[in-house]
Amino acid sequence: MNKKIKKLLILLLTIMVYNLVGQVKIKDDYLIIQAKGSDPLFTTYAASMERSRFFADKAYFMDYFSPDKPITYSSQYAGELALVWKINNMVISKKENFAKQPVVIASFPDMAILEYEPFEGLQVQETFFVYSSGAVIIDLHIQNLSHEEFDIFLYPLLHLPEDSLEIVNYDPQNKGYIFTHHESTIRLHSNLYKSRGYPTHFRNLLACNEIPDSYGGYQGCSIQDFYFSAKRFSKVHAFVKELNEKENGAVEIVALQKNYKLKPGQIRTVRFVRGAQDARKPLSELTADVKSALTTNIQKYVDENVQMFKSIPRIKFKNPKEKTVYLGAFNLVRQCMLPPRDKAQYNYYVFSRNPVWGWGHGHQVMHESLSMLTYVYLDAKSAQESQRIYMEQQYEDGLIGYRHGPRGPQVYPHEGKATTSAPFFSWTNWEIYKVSKDKQFLKDAYDSGVKYIHYLEKERDQDSDGMFEWGPYGIIENVRDGWNVVFQLFSEGEDEGRDISDELDALDLTTQVANEMYYLKVMAEELGHKQDAKHWEEKFEEIKALINKFMWDKQDKFYYHVAMKDNSFLFEGESLKRKEIIGLLTLWARVPGKEQARELIKQMKNENTFWRKYGVPTLAADDPHYTAFVDGCCRWNGPIWLLWDYMLLNGLQNYGYEKEAKQLADKMMLAVITQLERNHRFWESFSPDYPVQECPSNYIWDSIMAKVLIDVYGE
Repeated sequence: MNKKIKKLLILLLTIMVYNLVGQVKIKDDYLIIQAKGSDPLFTTYAASMERSRFFADKAYFMDYFSPDKPITYSSQYAGELALVWKINNMVISKKENFAKQPVVIASFPDMAILEYEPFEGLQVQETFFVYSSGAVIIDLHIQNLSHEEFDIFLYPLLHLPEDSLEIVNYDPQNKGYIFTHHESTIRLHSNLYKSRGYPTHFRNLLACNEIPDSYGGYQGCSIQDFYFSAKRFSKVHAFVKELNEKENGAVEIVALQKNYKLKPGQIRTVRFVRGAQDARKPLSELTADVKSALTTNIQKYVDENVQMFKSIPRIKFKNPKEKTVYLGAFNLVRQCMLPPRDKAQYNYYVFSRNPVWGWGHGHQVMHESLSMLTYVYLDAKSAQESQRIYMEQQYEDGLIGYRHGPRGPQVYPHEGKATTSAPFFSWTNWEIYKVSKDKQFLKDAYDSGVKYIHYLEKERDQDSDGMFEWGPYGIIENVRDGWNVVFQLFSEGEDEGRDISDELDALDLTTQVANEMYYLKVMAEELGHKQDAKHWEEKFEEIKALINKFMWDKQDKFYYHVAMKDNSFLFEGESLKRKEIIGLLTLWARVPGKEQARELIKQMKNENTFWRKYGVPTLAADDPHYTAFVDGCCRWNGPIWLLWDYMLLNGLQNYGYEKEAKQLADKMMLAVITQLERNHRFWESFSPDYPVQECPSNYIWDSIMAKVLIDVYGE
């Protein structure tokens, strides 16, 4: 046999054998996505619920797409974790210089598995795994597929520019650098509560599973500047064998160095871990967490993720982008779940793990809980437990407060009255039950839902006319959280100005109560409570009749709020006839007759009002106060909220308008895909007309997109 051919066969056999060892395997083809940097992949990762904590929790955003950077993993206020390569003295610190660009093979709530070649013939499988709230892993499986020997220096580094990074010492026993950094409680959208125990001073450990060959710390240095530390040059390049081995002091980069020689056909695996903890905790907790991460079997956790995803509907998408969004929506909702703590005896969610902002950290709100409509397909038991937070903390009189969680119910008393949450409770519980089939959950949810509706009938219908008003703190109770064209009619766009929502028979609340009564009827039927089912059917029909009598405007062929005083469309001489999406959401609650539904859909399909590029806006585009610009949180005078558009989609299906439902789903998908392709994040709200927006990112309720796809494409 020709020596060259024999040598090649030996090389191929060696590669095949090594390929069976060390690499992570995804044992479910449906979950393999092959996402390039331009694909709509959600790239934020947080530790699984059982390895998570509330304080000092670190989740990470992965940038595998920016050509002028290495693959980086950033955590809010905690710096960027990255890996720089030096191969045969060639320093490679930018993805644009890779021989093969990173492709994400699979993405789960707590991990991403990537493949790339930093240099031709050097194949890498990189697994990024948020092992716990305090430890994150970069695990590398490196194969030399070339005929050349590679001299490899690996530089894992943590970059925190112009901040508070300070080296404490290099710790040979723990094979890494110990350093500290500071984090502010100040947030762009909502500050963290100073008195609630949030840590501001952190201790860190950057470690390797083998003894590093060198280490270093650098001040006034960007990741790209680190090139010169790894490879100084003047007239000629010099081979740098060690970093500066700085032992203490303020820096902007801390780095380790690990060297390998890789002959043709050889494989090496190496693992780096970044640990972070509240500096008030003992160092032993940090080192124990890091040691556990350095030695854990990642395949075990991959298999657990694959098993978890077995329960989701296996939609056969024609477009791979849709499947990428579908899986990403499940990742988003799962990673927001946290284990029981303090007064919460069940698991609960936060609105986001990275970034973290005050109002969305620690307590559930009923409209955010619509994300459970998606989550139930992934983990039905956990979705039920999240709803049980409301049941266990419900007041004796039936009140479910605005927020519930570890600190107990938060009712924000205003003018002597408690603030509740917008009622989506029984609808959500029924949708969960349809998947879980747990009769005990249904029974408990029904009993709680009945108590809640009785509370609303007593406390949110001041004139006992069968239509409902928001409470005195309506600005948050009605979900707007800021200026609304109707409820702040006399405030000239001022956030939380004069709020008249408790002086109106509110279309949205009345519609929501009607919907709750409809689902109490459905639940009662399922439980065999015939008399209850009849009662709720009658109550639903009564409210439906009232909405159609007083809130339907025959001239405009649209639904509006009315003044509580006289049930007219005027309040203190000003018209309440403003076309909001709320008028269309009566379809969701099964309120309109067939002819009314036909007229509403005509208006919905008008491109000059509601039928915009990225979906149906909260306010008609021909309203003087309409704006397509999303310049912050809580904008309700134009921006799109996916939950509201989903309810409209649901309403279209209630009336048999499947074609229009599919068209609306396509618009919603366009909004989400546009953002995920541009920045790989979900968002609180979306502009109806433009791809540029600024609002809170990675918002839990965008997980509703998986439910959209199930409803439109599922069998």
